Parts: sequence; C-alpha cells; structure tokens
Amino acid sequence: MTLHVNIYKRLLSSNLVWVKMAAARRLLVSNNFWKITNLHLNQQDFCHSSELMKEKMNKSTHVLVPKRSRCNSFTQRTHNCGQLRVENIGDKVELYGWLQYHRYGMFFTLRDSYGNVQCIVPEDKTEVYNLDKLTFESVLQVMGSVRQRPKGQENRKMATGQIEVVVNEMNVLSSCKADLPILPRDHQKANEALRLKYRYLDLRSRELQHNLRLRSTMVMNMRQFLCNDHGFVEVETPTLFRKTPGGAQEFIVPTKHAGKYYSLPQSPQQFKQLLMVGGMDRYVQIARCYRDETTRHDRQPEFTQVDIEMSFVTQTNIQQLVEQLISYSWPHPQTPVDIPFTKMTYNEAISQYGTDKPDTRFDMTIVDVTQVFSDGNFPLLEKSDDLTIKAINAINSIDCITNSEIKEIATKLEQEFANTKTFVVKIKDGGWTGSVAKQLSDVAKETLCQTLEAKSGDMLWFSCGPHQKACEMLGKVRLQCANLIQNKTNQLYDENSFNFLWVEDFPLFLPCDDAPDILESAHHPFTAPKETHQDLLYENPDKVIGQHYDLVLNGYEIGGGSIRIHNASLQRYILEHVLHEDVSHLTHLIEALDSGCPPHGGIALGLDRLAAILCRAPSIKDVIAFPKTLEGRDLMSAAPAQITPQDRTRYHITNN
Repeated sequence: MTLHVNIYKRLLSSNLVWVKMAAARRLLVSNNFWKITNLHLNQQDFCHSSELMKEKMNKSTHVLVPKRSRCNSFTQRTHNCGQLRVENIGDKVELYGWLQYHRYGMFFTLRDSYGNVQCIVPEDKTEVYNLDKLTFESVLQVMGSVRQRPKGQENRKMATGQIEVVVNEMNVLSSCKADLPILPRDHQKANEALRLKYRYLDLRSRELQHNLRLRSTMVMNMRQFLCNDHGFVEVETPTLFRKTPGGAQEFIVPTKHAGKYYSLPQSPQQFKQLLMVGGMDRYVQIARCYRDETTRHDRQPEFTQVDIEMSFVTQTNIQQLVEQLISYSWPHPQTPVDIPFTKMTYNEAISQYGTDKPDTRFDMTIVDVTQVFSDGNFPLLEKSDDLTIKAINAINSIDCITNSEIKEIATKLEQEFANTKTFVVKIKDGGWTGSVAKQLSDVAKETLCQTLEAKSGDMLWFSCGPHQKACEMLGKVRLQCANLIQNKTNQLYDENSFNFLWVEDFPLFLPCDDAPDILESAHHPFTAPKETHQDLLYENPDKVIGQHYDLVLNGYEIGGGSIRIHNASLQRYILEHVLHEDVSHLTHLIEALDSGCPPHGGIALGLDRLAAILCRAPSIKDVIAFPKTLEGRDLMSAAPAQITPQDRTRYHITNN
C-alpha cells in the first residue's frame, strides 16, 4: 500500500489536472481519503464536475488538447457535420452522414447525429457526382475543404450556416430506397403508429437524438456521483424471479418444468434488501423493470429506474442524497436545481391539492368552505354528517373555459365519483351565475370572496362529498382547468420551471378500492412503520403512518422510497395478519431478515419520467429508443407474437 501511495503522490504533483484527478479518485476508492489531505491536493483540482474539469483542462497550458473532439475519436471522420465554424475555414475535412436535401445539382445538405452542413459540388464535378440520381437518406462520404459562404448567403438558422464544404471527393456508402415511409424532418412528422413501426428511421430525428443523448449524459453523471464520488457499488440483479405478493401485475415466463413459472420483477426490491443483508451497504443499479399494466403516456410495460439502497440511514439521509444526486446530474445549467426540496405531508397534499403528487408550479389550492354553506339553506349537507364542501378558485378563467368544457369536466367527474357532487359559479361584473348561486346569501358570497380571494372574471368550483373524495375530485378539476388556462394564455405558470417536492408521512395501509374492509400496502409490504406507530399495528393498522416518501416533479411522481422493515417477526406479522399474504412465497426474505439484517432504506427514481420532463416531451415514449404502444405492442417487430407448436409443447402451453 505504501508503494501505491508513493506512486499516487508523484501523480498528484503533476501539472496535468486529469492525472491529479484520476489519482485522487483512485485513493478515494481505496478508502485512503486521509492520505489525500496529507498530499496537499489543491481543492480546486479535485473537482467532481465534468464541466468544471473540462474548463480547467482547456485553460491549462500543460494539457495537449486532441486534434479531434471526443465524438470523432476512433472514426475515419475528421469532424462531425454540426462542428464546423468560421475557425475551420481552409481546413481539409472528411465527413460522413446522410443526404438530407439537394438542389440545383450542386448544393446538398449532409446530416449526421450532431448537426448538418451545406456542401457544394464544383461545376466541373457535377456530372461525376450526379446529385439528381441520389435518393434522400443515402449515406455519403465527403472529402473537401471548408470555405466561408458568399456574403448574403449565410443561414443563421444553421449552426454551420456561415461556412460550406467544397467537395473534392464523394462516395456513396449506402444507397437508400426511394420510397421511405417516413423522413426525419422536424417540420414534417408522421403519425405515431408509423413512427413506432419504423423507429429506426424516426431515431434519426433531431428530437430523439437530443433526448436520448441528454438521457445518456444524465445517467453517466449519476453513476459518476454515486459510484466514483460516494462509493456506491453497481450490482446487476436477476430478471427471472418468482412472483411477488401484492403490488402490480407481473409478466409470467413459462419454463420447460411443467407447472413452474418465472416472473419478471416489477422492481429489484427484494434483491436490494438481500444485498444489504449481505453487507453490500451502498447499492445502485440502472434497473430494467416490468409491470403488466395498462400503458399510459407516462407508463410503459418495461421501464428503467435508478435503484438505490443504503444501510444505516434515515429518511433524511436518503432525501439529502437524492437532492444532491439530481443537482449534480442536472443537464440544464441555465435552470439549476434549488436544494433542499420542499416537503409536504400526505394529508397536506390531499387537503390542498387533491392528489399525493401535486403540481406546485401554480396555486389554485383547495379550501374547505363547509361552514359557509352549513350556515344557510343547503339541502345536500342535510343528508349526511360526514359530507364536506371544498372549493377552488380558477382565477381569470371565465374567458378560457367554455360552458361545454365545464359540462364535460363535471359529467366525467360525477361518473367517476359516484357519491360526490360538483357545481360551478361564475363571477362577472359583480354578478354570480350558476346552479348554487341563488342559494347563497350576500353574506355567504362575501365570505366566499374573502376566503377564496375571488373577484370578477373568476370561476369557482365546488365539490360536496366525504373529505377524501371531495378533495380528489377538485384535484382533477384543478389540473384540467389549469391545462385549459395555460393552453390559452400561457400565463398560469412558467413551463421552464422545475418544482421538486417531497411528499411524506403516508399511511402505511390503505383500503382496497373494491373491498374497503381489506387493507393493502400504500407503498409495498416491506415499508417500515414510524417507530412511534408500531403499537398501532396490532390494534388500528389503518391509522399507522409509514416511513415512505415520494419525490414529485411538476405533478409527476418521479421517485418513491422508504425505510425498510429489518425485523423478521415484524415483517411476518404484517404479511400474515394485516395483508393476509402467503408468507411461504417470501421465506427466503424472512430468513434473511433473521440473519443479522442492518437497518436500511432506499429509493427508486423513474428514469423515463424524469428524462421526459427534462426534455419537455409529452410522453416517455419520446425518451425511450424502442417503446411500446398503449396496448403494449412493438409495432416494429410485431411483438408479442405467436410461438411454434414445438415451443408450446416444450413449455407445456396448451392451445386455447
């Protein structure tokens, strides 16, 4: 070890910043951080930001900057198509890319994954390189020299718009057929079904190239922060497992053993807890997960999560780690992340926003106005003592939401919430219109105006029902009204803002939707109760608060985690007596918890959702290379597909 330290000591004395950084990182991995302090390492040299490192290396006179940029290394090209600028005038270049446009038999645009550049064929070579015979999207090799475009012919819409490449030699490496079903044009998008069927063509588009590269950069930064800077170990866990009790529906995989099946895990939850038992106290995995659920714009049957687990931690430790992880890996330097994130309890989120994943970029919070109506003649309140009336104020929305849109929203919500009613009041020029307006006294109207800060031009939405349902109904009203207002005014909130929020103090159990007398886990059955609530498990389990926390961004849940149960008897009791699950399916986990299990906790960040929000993509399909349709189908390969009779026999599958 002394010999190694002496070697690193010599490296750390180098003027080459990247050498000093590599040596410092190696000492950290070797748990020799104290030795770094004895080597007088300049703190500025030991920077863990790739951008800071790059800036420092460029400023150093001792570092040889390579002639080719990193994306051109180990290739035949000298530059990429989006790289050339006026500084390159006079350079001899070799480019590779796809033919995007051509005109007049001498001008053409060459495009690759990094941009595009205009090329010009000299007049004496137009017959040799007959552009009119070339089809769009053919792959070309172009060798030539860079020159400035003639004055007045610059294209400010192109990054390379001040220069052009004069072709000296051109070769067609791969001809493209003339009848491509789609062309990668920013202004000419095909319908989604066609784009998914020919995804390999759609991937050439600038949007998907940008999204996938941004996602890759973010994942690389996350690995850097967790593994290189904080000692996490990346471990791959099995994809073939057994069915997990509770949770989402899982995909079943038949085997050649009759009556025996694998299950594709909906998360590596059990494995990462077992890793904690095994002493792997800092685990991370960019994990593939599977859920056989209805696909939505923010959900796919197979998805990716950043899976994290740690031993000897508290909820606060996990939250601080995630905040710094996101801040470090954030790809938008112009809008840095503010930490720490705001925190809110589950009850506060439901009461104020009607959902456990509130979009806090705008207000329109829910207010309880039951007392205002109970003081007057309001028949609905006389039917039951547990009814409440909630309200929100959709500010300045009268001109944004039409009567037909109001009717559509109200009808759908009353179908979804059978025992909850909704009604609307418009305020205009001091007058109140709406079905309930006549039942309100002037005093009640004045009180509502003060409570909701209402004025002329506002629209008040009310819901009447049990507290939870009344809040949830207005939570949906709030989002639908906000979408309509934002689409028409673009003034309700800043679309470039990113509002992170921790929601915590969830109930450990919730009533099943189809059987309210039966409890199910609000998170998963391995979440630990708050220590002060453990006694309630045996008397009032529905009152227990769990150590569960969700991370919300702009109204989307992008992460969920908890402190886990590390006591075997407690885990067995919850599974058997509260959730009424068959413990035999989890014998391996129960035995592990009884084998000296450290306290531990973790979180899983939804990488697809996070990337979609960062890319401002309307669907996570736009940040996944090969996504599925809403029906869970792969249009490109026609999967899922039939299997042969031989395979049916091998896997003991009977014909329907």
